[in-house]
Amino acid sequence: MNRYENLHRIQQLDPVRDCCQIVHIFSGYEFPWDITRSLEIALFRTYCIPSISALLDKTGEFRYRAQKRYDDTALIMAEIMKSGYDSDRGKEAIRRMNYMHGKFNISNADFLYVLSTFVYEPIRWCDRFGWRQTCEQERLANFYFWREVGVRMQIQNIPETYAEFEQFNLNYEREHFHYSDTNRRVGEATRDLFLSWFPSFLRPVLKPSVYAILDERMRDAFGFPNPPQFLTWIAETSLKMRGQLLRLLPPRKQPGFLTDYPQRSYPNGYQLTDLGPSHMLDGLNQNQQ
Repeated sequence: MNRYENLHRIQQLDPVRDCCQIVHIFSGYEFPWDITRSLEIALFRTYCIPSISALLDKTGEFRYRAQKRYDDTALIMAEIMKSGYDSDRGKEAIRRMNYMHGKFNISNADFLYVLSTFVYEPIRWCDRFGWRQTCEQERLANFYFWREVGVRMQIQNIPETYAEFEQFNLNYEREHFHYSDTNRRVGEATRDLFLSWFPSFLRPVLKPSVYAILDERMRDAFGFPNPPQFLTWIAETSLKMRGQLLRLLPPRKQPGFLTDYPQRSYPNGYQLTDLGPSHMLDGLNQNQQ
C-alpha cells in the first residue's frame, strides 16, 4: 500500500456524513499512538480548571484508583472512536458515560470545554508531532464526530462550526485556567500515574520530562515547576523525529485502538460491563440496555 493511501481515501469522504468512518481511520490506522497521547494531554488540560479538578478531587478516584480511572476513560473513548457513536458498543459506552456524569452537578460550560479538548488536542498534536499534517476532512470530521457525541451526552449550546468551537476552547482556557490546590492534587496524581508505568529508579529522572510536555499555562495552573529548556527541546525534538521516521514506514494493516490491546487494569481483556467506578458498577449494569 502507498503510505498516503488512507489519506487519499479520507479526502474522498464527506466530513459530515462520513465522520465516523474518517475518525475510525484517523485514530485507528493513521495516528493511533498520537491520538492516545493527545487525549491524555486533553484530559490533563481539563484538570487545570478548578471547578473540574474540585469534583475529581472530591471523588477520590485519582487518589485511590488512578489506573482504573485512566483505563476506563481511555477505553470508553476508544470504543466510541472505533465503533462509532451509533453502533451498539458506541451507544453503550456513551450511556455508561452519561450515567456516571449524571451523578454529579457539572456545568454545561465545563462539559463543553472537555468536549472541545477532544476535538482540538488531537489535531494540534498530530500537526505538531505526527508523521504528516492533518487534512481538512480529518479536522472537520473530528469536530462533527465529537459534536454528535456531545449531542448524545445532552450537552447544550454546542457551537455549529469548527472555528467557533475552537474559539470557545481558547477563550475558556484563557478565562478559567488558574492555580488551585485541587488542580495540584489531581495533577500530581495523574503525573504519578504516568511515572508508575516505569521502573521506580527511573521515576525521579523522568518527572521533569512530564513537565516538559506540558505548556507553561498548564504548569502554572498545577503549580508545577518549569523544566530546564534543554529538556523541553529534547522532548519536542524526539517526538518530531518519531513522526519523521514513521513517514518512511508502510501504512498500518491492523488497527491500533486501545481496545485491541491488554490494559493494566484488564490484563486479560475486559467487557463493557467492567467499565466504570467500582461503586457504580451495579447501577451501571442494572441499567444496561
